[in-house]
Amino acid sequence: MASVELSNIRKSYGALEVIHGVSLTIEDGEFVALVGPSGCGKSTLLRMIAGLEEITGGDISIGGEIVNDLTPRERNIAMVFQSYALYPHMTVAENMGFNLRLAKRPKAEIEERVGEAARMLDLTALLDRKPSQLSGGQRQRVAMGRAVVRDPAVFLFDEPLSNLDAKLRVQMRAEIKTLHQRVETTSVYVTHDQIEAMTLADRVVVLNQGRIEQQGTPIELYRKPANLFVAAFIGSPAMNLLPGTIVAADGAPAVRFADGTVLAISGDHAGLTPDRKVTVGLRPEHLNPDIGTGSVINGTALLVEPTGAQSHVVFELGGQHVTAIVDGEREIHHGQLFEAKIDPERVHIFDSETGEAL
Repeated sequence: MASVELSNIRKSYGALEVIHGVSLTIEDGEFVALVGPSGCGKSTLLRMIAGLEEITGGDISIGGEIVNDLTPRERNIAMVFQSYALYPHMTVAENMGFNLRLAKRPKAEIEERVGEAARMLDLTALLDRKPSQLSGGQRQRVAMGRAVVRDPAVFLFDEPLSNLDAKLRVQMRAEIKTLHQRVETTSVYVTHDQIEAMTLADRVVVLNQGRIEQQGTPIELYRKPANLFVAAFIGSPAMNLLPGTIVAADGAPAVRFADGTVLAISGDHAGLTPDRKVTVGLRPEHLNPDIGTGSVINGTALLVEPTGAQSHVVFELGGQHVTAIVDGEREIHHGQLFEAKIDPERVHIFDSETGEAL
């Protein structure tokens, strides 16, 4: 195992700079997810750690050693790709032990390490099969097994679940998390799926246009997004964002929407002077018809989407469409008045111009 440190990493393609001085420390044994929309630079950053992409500036250290000029093989990393990258003519066992054979490890050692990885990933019964005889989830487990047998200092995952269906993705998330808990190897995981990032990682790094917007534990990013980009990206369904104006209500700060609705807010926010234009963030799961306290907001139900245990209700507030999550047993119909409450402590306030949290 080893720590990974990125120091002012830059990447340019000619005049186009795509990674802008990223600095990040990943502790020994930590599982860190790099998350962001397509084109934000997360896969480029991962490939630079792996040595598959040259860096334009800065330093990458693995285990305290600067690896800028080392080949991928010399960096002692193992990478799990989106495409599995299995050899179709080899069995599962041969695929998993291929890198050890290249390294001329003894046959007995290869068999032992492949067998151990197979038991860990529930692949023992499949060792004699070819990739064509496996499901997508089984192939991805083989790709992970091939990485495990190498006993690398760092695991790198490049969107490994994006080719799987929804049910398999949930199953594989659990298997990857269990794997990390067992081997405790430093892991860097790239995904555009914030649910994957939140459920898997010890720490999530949100990237946007080649820069880090915010990093922290999943719950820190969820509870205290640093800006509008993180607020909109973290959470499913996404946070509702509405324009508002700061007012004073009974001597306490509040925000008024375009339709005149006034919402009480916590006094912990900075710089909330009257008449200041702000953007208000309301998470759908915090808009609740059943809580006993909080500001009341209401509007016409425009859409009701039952999902079983919960229903998503889209209603109109201040000329904007707002989504709320309610108990699936509650009957709400299109066109009726929907009413919910929200605790002032749950209201997020952002500067309308900079997008920064206040």
